[in-house]
Amino acid sequence: MRILVTGVAGFLGSHLADRLLAEGHQVVGLDNFITGSPDNISDLLGNERFTFYRYDVTEFMYVAGDLHGVLHFASPASPIDYLQLPIQTLKVGSLGTHKALGLAKAKGARFLLASSSEVYGDPAMHPQPESYWGNVNPVGPRGVYDEAKRFAEALTMAYHRYHGVDTRIARIFNTYGPRMRRDDGRVVSNFIVQSLQRNPLTIFGDGSQTRSFCYVDDLIEGIYRLFTSDRVEPLNLGNPSEYTISELAELVLELTGSTAGVEYQPLPQDDPKVRQPDISLARQLLGWEPQLDLRAGLKATIGYFSGVLENDASRGKGQATA
Repeated sequence: MRILVTGVAGFLGSHLADRLLAEGHQVVGLDNFITGSPDNISDLLGNERFTFYRYDVTEFMYVAGDLHGVLHFASPASPIDYLQLPIQTLKVGSLGTHKALGLAKAKGARFLLASSSEVYGDPAMHPQPESYWGNVNPVGPRGVYDEAKRFAEALTMAYHRYHGVDTRIARIFNTYGPRMRRDDGRVVSNFIVQSLQRNPLTIFGDGSQTRSFCYVDDLIEGIYRLFTSDRVEPLNLGNPSEYTISELAELVLELTGSTAGVEYQPLPQDDPKVRQPDISLARQLLGWEPQLDLRAGLKATIGYFSGVLENDASRGKGQATA
């Protein structure tokens, strides 16, 4: 198949492109590098089955030739990004999704939306099944991302029902692994970089809030299975193993050998207290569940960030230790 991936230079988009190419497909990638990195796709640029265009997907989108799939992954996706880029986040969730769906409709292509567990907000139901409608503050600082994804889901289902577009919606829970940015503000990358630099790990709140962390390879396997399945309604993809933030911090300190400890700061407004996916439907419909445990995934991610910090230090971008 010939498949378009928006946000292809991002953390998830670049891993997805790798998987699609490995499956023998052609990939057309779009990214404007607001949060994506050219380094993430540098190895793909010489591949004859990969074509890249630097492009803002909130503008009119046209791609010559046949397309069999449109996978919409463009969006700031970490709190530090969407709090600094609130308008862009809302635009890519609304206008960008509209343009991507319009292209899928014009080409007769299957469409997959990369949605988020943030559609559940600070959940009053735990764990979160797909049937839960969520608890989102639409006017809070996090609302720009939460509501962008909720609107994108509604628009995707409208295109499916009204225009007959063949759609898929992945509700992606916390994912980590190589190609995360060192400064993206997510808890795994924050903890690993702080620990490798022998700085105290910053815990917001008292550390009792929970998250469920899925290694990127497992997540991409779920995305690929969903794309090739018949599931139209939203589907949770994430690791159901739940950890407190304090437990994550202890594990990162152990694996890096750091003795710097932790420091506490106030919990940001509307930060979810719990997050755990109910993946019963993914198990049933896709035969999918994560395979890599948190310890093994963190070891691989620590190795990646060790290399990033060494490269940055050698290029004068920063110190490997502080």
